[in-house]
Amino acid sequence: MAIIPFDDRDGSIWLDGRMVPWRDAKIHVLTHGLHYASSVFEGERVYNGRVFKLREHSERLIRSAEILGFKIPFTVDEIDAATEAVIAANNIVDGYVRPVAWCGSEMMGVGAQHNTVHLAIATWVWPSYFSPEAKLKGIRLQTSAWARPAPNTAPVHSKAAGLYMICTMSKHAAEAAGYHDAMMLDYRGQIAEATGANIFLVIDGKLHTPTPDCFLDGITRRTVMDLARAKGIEVIERAIRPTELADATEVFLTGTAAEVTPVGEIDHYRFTPGRITETLMDAYAAEVRRPAVATAAE
Repeated sequence: MAIIPFDDRDGSIWLDGRMVPWRDAKIHVLTHGLHYASSVFEGERVYNGRVFKLREHSERLIRSAEILGFKIPFTVDEIDAATEAVIAANNIVDGYVRPVAWCGSEMMGVGAQHNTVHLAIATWVWPSYFSPEAKLKGIRLQTSAWARPAPNTAPVHSKAAGLYMICTMSKHAAEAAGYHDAMMLDYRGQIAEATGANIFLVIDGKLHTPTPDCFLDGITRRTVMDLARAKGIEVIERAIRPTELADATEVFLTGTAAEVTPVGEIDHYRFTPGRITETLMDAYAAEVRRPAVATAAE
């Protein structure tokens, strides 16, 4: 199947306050965000024409930029409205949304205090992140040679573009070795996450997940934790050593793109998607498609 490049598609992209033809949404090669990673983004899913937890995503986008030291020139309400507009303009029912903010090209150097800040929002149809066959039996992960950085070495709580460089390198290495994705340890050697999703382990019927002190506390992660507690499943956030994979009977990933994805293998450890994973897969699938509750103001 031929790949359609993302810079050569039909449709519209919202760029700095206006809708522009898809192919005209461009930046200059001397943009600061390209050279020095002064860029943040979000990943959002559209279900039945509505972004799941749009407000939380828009708030996190602004917060991510503030952590990097720049201010997005649009409010949360304006970003929400722009997102809904671009979804409607592209007739998206079920898909993906990518807002991205970056510093422009007024200054070219490490310092960019006077650069303008830009915001674009694109959306497209996107099926499951992993193939249905892989999800049914659980995807295969390989431990990455790269580690998530310490909080005093990188802006770990920002969804910053620069932090994903080691994720790309890790995923490429894993795929080259025949795996679907990589599991990343943190700077202490503890389990952190996958390259674009958080990780959960089922041990003795309880749900264990790493404390997000050096990586993103995902919106999907928090949603699944709430769903688990509502189902009477105990959730424990703690430091988890890689050797504890031997104690886990089920493992799964959570993320906007990954949703709830079972893991069947991490290195030499094997797992079987079971009752808790299936319960939370079903609960999350129902939650994201639950009709929005109208407020009195509406």
